[in-house]
Amino acid sequence: MAEPVRNYQTRAMPGVGVDAAIDQGLRAYMIKVYNLMGLGLLITGLAAVGTIMLATTTDPASAVATLPNGDMLTSFGYAIFGSPLKWLVIFAPLAAVLFLSFRVQSMSVSAAQTTFWVYAGLVGLSLSSIFLVYTTASISQTFFATAAAFGGLSLYGYTTKRDLSAFGSFLIMGLVGLIIASVINIFLQSSALTFAVSAIGVLIFAGLTAYDTQNIKEMYFEGDETDVAGRKAIMGALRLYLDFINLFMFLLQFMGERR
Repeated sequence: MAEPVRNYQTRAMPGVGVDAAIDQGLRAYMIKVYNLMGLGLLITGLAAVGTIMLATTTDPASAVATLPNGDMLTSFGYAIFGSPLKWLVIFAPLAAVLFLSFRVQSMSVSAAQTTFWVYAGLVGLSLSSIFLVYTTASISQTFFATAAAFGGLSLYGYTTKRDLSAFGSFLIMGLVGLIIASVINIFLQSSALTFAVSAIGVLIFAGLTAYDTQNIKEMYFEGDETDVAGRKAIMGALRLYLDFINLFMFLLQFMGERR
């Protein structure tokens, strides 16, 4: 009678060990994703603050242009905000993220990570203009509100047992419609459409935060090679980074106090 018991124990224990290993591996993988995303946000923030410090001045002798709100621009500020170079500043992040998305599978982990850092810096350069539109206090308040909302939504996506894949298809379709509406509003300049786009944008990226977190979690496979796992973590961080940045920008249109 003892022999079957010993056989049962030797079969059961490896299963427990595998489950524990997968759980620990998943936890380490998700922590890496969040760390990469957090460092990307830090780079973006530092780039934005550094850019606006170099672009503006309080010394009239150093200014080459003055904005309607009274901000004085340095030659660097005029170049990135007032000259044709501003279009390069606007579209450079898009080029970088497309390059990373399409080439990541053929890149080394270090190259993909470096491209992500470069992209985060370019986003910071592009977003520095928000300091010319909104007060610093309202930008800070919106950032912390976004961080709190993002944290709750991502935690829900990580812990929920509900399959969010059906919502994902709906959210992607909504995102396409949001982009089209935003492009149309560039020409219409409708305040009502701007409000609608902002409200829908908040809802879409709130949903995408939860959906992407669950999807990133499900992409984890304990048997992945180091390079494969590294590239997955970078792309997961990029998805969550984009969710955070877009959620922040749409919330800023509601919470931001204009200068």
